Amino acid sequence: MNRLKDIREDNDLFQKDIAELLNIDQSNYSKYELEKINIPIDTLHKLADYYNTSIDYLLCRTDERKPYPKSILK
Repeated sequence: MNRLKDIREDNDLFQKDIAELLNIDQSNYSKYELEKINIPIDTLHKLADYYNTSIDYLLCRTDERKPYPKSILK
């Protein structure tokens, strides 16, 4: 199960909108949604920040949509 499509559609966005945000081709973004290629970690960070959620939520490792608290150790 891939949540990228669901969360994108919940926000009334198109693949091209998110592809522009990530500075990639729409066809590459489509491959992320179809799980044909792995999503780079820096891209997962951008998506989680953009949707105000956690990477674990995007990867279906949790059903908790709220992001984790920001760490004070960076």
